[in-house]
Amino acid sequence: MKSKILIIGACGQIGSELTSKLRQLHGIDNVIASDINTRNLDLVNSGPFEIIDAKNFNAVKDCCKNYNIDTVYLMAALLSATGEKYPMEAWDLNMNSLFHVLNLAKGGTIKKVFWPSSIAVFGPTTPNKNTPQHTTMEPTTVYGITKQVGERWCEYYNQRYGVDVRSIRYPGIISWKTMPGGGTTDYAVEIYHKAITEKKYECFLSKETELPMMFMEDAIDATVGIMESDTKKIQIRSAYNLAAISFTPEQIANSIKKHIPGFQITYKPDFRQAIADSWPKSIDDSAARKDWSWNHKYDLEAMTKEMILQLKKKYN
Repeated sequence: MKSKILIIGACGQIGSELTSKLRQLHGIDNVIASDINTRNLDLVNSGPFEIIDAKNFNAVKDCCKNYNIDTVYLMAALLSATGEKYPMEAWDLNMNSLFHVLNLAKGGTIKKVFWPSSIAVFGPTTPNKNTPQHTTMEPTTVYGITKQVGERWCEYYNQRYGVDVRSIRYPGIISWKTMPGGGTTDYAVEIYHKAITEKKYECFLSKETELPMMFMEDAIDATVGIMESDTKKIQIRSAYNLAAISFTPEQIANSIKKHIPGFQITYKPDFRQAIADSWPKSIDDSAARKDWSWNHKYDLEAMTKEMILQLKKKYN
C-alpha cells in the first residue's frame, strides 16, 4: 500500500525537488504539495497542491484528514541569514510548525514525520573538523537555536510518546533547479549562476572559509533513504549528522575555472562570515552510514560539471 504524503514548504529549495522525487516513487496523487504561496508554478501544476500556512495547526490538521495523510515532510523554515533579520518570525515558524506536526503524530492523525535539522545546531565551541555525532552544541543564530531545540523535542516525542520522527542535519545544499533561499551557504549556489551569466562573482565569505556541502541529488537520496529505512535501523531520533564534501570559496572557484577559464572571483565578507565561522569545516556522519547505509555520490568536480552543464542549458 502506497503512503499518502504531505510536504509542507514544498516550494522551497529542497521541498520542490523532494516533491518531484516522492511523486516518482509513490505516484503523483499520493504526494500532496503545500506552501503558503504559489510562486513555483511548475510544482503547483504538477499534482495535488494546497495553500497551507505551516503555523496554522487547524489548516495542517484538516489537510492531513482530508487526504488521509500518514507521512509528513515538514520543510518550511526561515533559514540562517533571513532568520537573523527576522528573529521572532523565524522562531514562530520554525518551532510552532514542528509542534503542530509532532502533536498530530502524537494524537494518531499521522504516523511518520520528517523534520530537517542543520549544521547550524553547532557553534564556535563545537569541534570544527570531523564534527562528531554527539558533541557540544552552542548555536549562535536564531535558526541554529530553533534547530537545536527542535532536535530535543523530536527525541522527546519519540521517547515519551513513540512518535516515529526522523531527521538529518543538512550541510549546505547546492542545486541548479532552484534559487537560493536565504542561507549562509548560498554563495555556493550563487557562484555558479554568476559564473554563467557574468563570469565573475563577489563572494560574501572569505576565500578560506571551509564548510560542509552537498549536491541536491545526494540530499534528496538521504532524505528518502532515512524515511524508507526500517524503523529498527533508526537509532538516533534527534538528528543524524550528514556529510558529503567540504570546500572553500577559493576551491569552488578553481573548479569552475576548469570549465570557464575567464571566471573571476572577489571577496567581500559581510555579516554571514561570522555565522560561517561558527560552523564546522567537516562532519563525521559515520552513524548515518552505519545505521541506514547512507552514502553520497557527488564530489566537488562532479558537482561543478553537472551544475555548469545544467545552468548553461537553463540560461541558453
